[in-house]
Amino acid sequence: MKALLASLLLAVAVSAHAQPRIYHQAELDALLAPIALYPDPLLSQVLVAATYPDDVREAAAWSRANPHLRGDEVLRAAEALPWDASVKALLAYPDLLARMDESPQWTADLGAAFLAQEPQVMETIQVLRQRAQASGFLQSDGYQTVQQESSYIVVQPVHSQIVYLPWYNPLVVYGPWWWHSHRPHAWRPWHPRPVITGSLHFAHRPVVDWHRRHVARAIVHRPVQVRRPVEVRRPVEVRRPVQVRRPAQLSRPATIHNHVHQAQSARPIVQGALLHFGEQRSEIRREHRGQARSEHRSADRGFTNRGFSNRGSHNRGQGRGRN
Repeated sequence: MKALLASLLLAVAVSAHAQPRIYHQAELDALLAPIALYPDPLLSQVLVAATYPDDVREAAAWSRANPHLRGDEVLRAAEALPWDASVKALLAYPDLLARMDESPQWTADLGAAFLAQEPQVMETIQVLRQRAQASGFLQSDGYQTVQQESSYIVVQPVHSQIVYLPWYNPLVVYGPWWWHSHRPHAWRPWHPRPVITGSLHFAHRPVVDWHRRHVARAIVHRPVQVRRPVEVRRPVEVRRPVQVRRPAQLSRPATIHNHVHQAQSARPIVQGALLHFGEQRSEIRREHRGQARSEHRSADRGFTNRGFSNRGSHNRGQGRGRN
């Protein structure tokens, strides 16, 4: 039973955390009261920067460490820092950035309300401006112009590169506060002054569209770390040329040359041996011929001798018979 109850409470907590918080009107009035009268260029930077509370904290610490940098110098020095452009733009207003850092819960709530309820936030700013204008505190001066466009009040700097950073007490400029449950957020005062900036301040400035109750953010391509897939290098298959085994006389020219050379070297020896063998054969033939002739002659001699002897005997016989 306890395990089931714990799981239900955990599911409710996770569901509540997943859904953005919805701020009611009293909370929105209290959140927006300190900044609703800022000139539109500065107001849009504060609204967008509040959505990066961690960047605001780091930027405030960096600003305290570099108090000698002002205007475009501080923006140029922070150009390579890894923060949103709206946060880096607030470096030109160190007093405002310090107050946002001193009120981390206010900064986080302002950013969350702007992300979840942007049209209602913009409409609340217009209602607060109307109250301040009716009380006589929101008027044109040497630094800013206050104009009525349709049903909206637009606050713009007289010179685009000179933005006036005011400080005011919300409990005074809006008249008697109308919510008893939620008092407006109040910052410790600073000396109001104009801030001179250059082109860097307006390079990526959000633009307020009051008719659509929307702040159009500039598209800034921040470097993104992309994890590339690990490239697996497979062993390259090298196709070697097929070795064709040819006959010995073709595949081993050096051997053939050696054989030819040996044969050529042995040719005189063979020729000499053949010549010697021919001479021996001729000599044998001559001996055989000589023997044959000798035998023939001996036979002829014997035949001749026998013939003559027989003839003599025959003659002698004849002679005897006659006598």
